[in-house]
Amino acid sequence: MTIDKESLKVLKECAELQIKKSNDYQNPNSRIKQADYYPRGVLTILDIVYAKVLRMYSVIEAMESDKSYQQNFESIEDSAKDLINYSSFIAAYCRNGIEGQDGSKDFLNREHLADQRTDEGE
Repeated sequence: MTIDKESLKVLKECAELQIKKSNDYQNPNSRIKQADYYPRGVLTILDIVYAKVLRMYSVIEAMESDKSYQQNFESIEDSAKDLINYSSFIAAYCRNGIEGQDGSKDFLNREHLADQRTDEGE
């Protein structure tokens, strides 16, 4: 498959960015694993996504009302790429595929319901 569509180019860039950032955030010389960033599982990732979306609204609304406004840090495109990557983390977490994730817990990082019933004597 050729990557002619711009959206597919963006996805490729997101994959490359994810690999680069993971080397900082989960450096092999660190004890920190990716799952450590998400104590409430998918809900923590959704909190991060929500904050990214709010920031994008804030910047875009500022740009909309002031044509001379210049964003100071990451661009809207950078934030959109982060959203793509965080969405992939949600899907991976649902598959129990995040490095350091506890396979005995569900997508919200809770003990599995069957395990809870056993613990409660049901």
